[in-house]
Amino acid sequence: MESSNRFLQKLSKDKKVVVAEGYLFEFERRGYLKAGAFVPEVVLDHPDLVKALHEEFVHAGSDAVLAFTYYAHREKLRVIGKEDVLETMNKKALAIAKEVATATGTLLAGNICNTTAYVRGDEKAKETVKSMFKEQVEWAVEAEVDFIVAETFNEFGEALLALETIKAFGKGTPAVITLSAGARDATFDGFSYAEACQKLEEAGAAVVGLNCGRGPETIMPLMREVRKACKGPVACLPVLYRTTDQYKTMQSLVDPKTGRKSFPVDLPAHFVSRTDVLKFSQECKDLGVEYVGLCCGNSSHYMRIVAE
Repeated sequence: MESSNRFLQKLSKDKKVVVAEGYLFEFERRGYLKAGAFVPEVVLDHPDLVKALHEEFVHAGSDAVLAFTYYAHREKLRVIGKEDVLETMNKKALAIAKEVATATGTLLAGNICNTTAYVRGDEKAKETVKSMFKEQVEWAVEAEVDFIVAETFNEFGEALLALETIKAFGKGTPAVITLSAGARDATFDGFSYAEACQKLEEAGAAVVGLNCGRGPETIMPLMREVRKACKGPVACLPVLYRTTDQYKTMQSLVDPKTGRKSFPVDLPAHFVSRTDVLKFSQECKDLGVEYVGLCCGNSSHYMRIVAE
């Protein structure tokens, strides 16, 4: 029986969904967020700019508007002393995204992410993280999102907890779960990315895959293994920096002039070219990656290449 969910319908019909991410780095680049804290305060301070970037990414070809709630969770806001604006920030971000999605006829996505509060084997920390996920999932459901993205997890355990929370409180909303592609070819808790994605798929995720961490050149070898391991739709959303076999992640990149670490403020020295993005897009198409996007370092000129 065909699903009534618009996201699942598009996946089934088109075999491709293009999704723009990378809001955090783009607003930091434009001077509206602080590097380091990376809390999306721009949602409350300059909602018009958030709306404009959503519109820009849709114009460039994104099939979905991702609510800018990455790092808008209780732990991050507590650290900067602004836990009191948590609900307001989340609901405002969802409202902005919904306005653009409705006006443009695109999909609407909620967003939860790595919390920095998860501690492997600590049941109290696990319950804290689950509570953080739950409130964001419930706000996303209230906004009538088409799907929920849970992203950038270094630990399989936290990714699974995010999925379980979406399943428990998402009222049937499909989940896209992506692990952060790190330097060690495995999650922090010791699962290969292929195995972790396979387990997440078996646990009920609509789409599984990798995002962030690695650029196109170093993320694709991992994606080939993920594609082999998974039966359903897979996702790939690299960062837009020239990572290599020597420096597999954006966090490990070294400035060629100074020899110092480039992350986070000197990453522009390593931007990929449009040809790099075109090559990545073709590789995803050839591999059968159904959910394709771009993460940190994304800009509309890159997004258009993926969409076209």
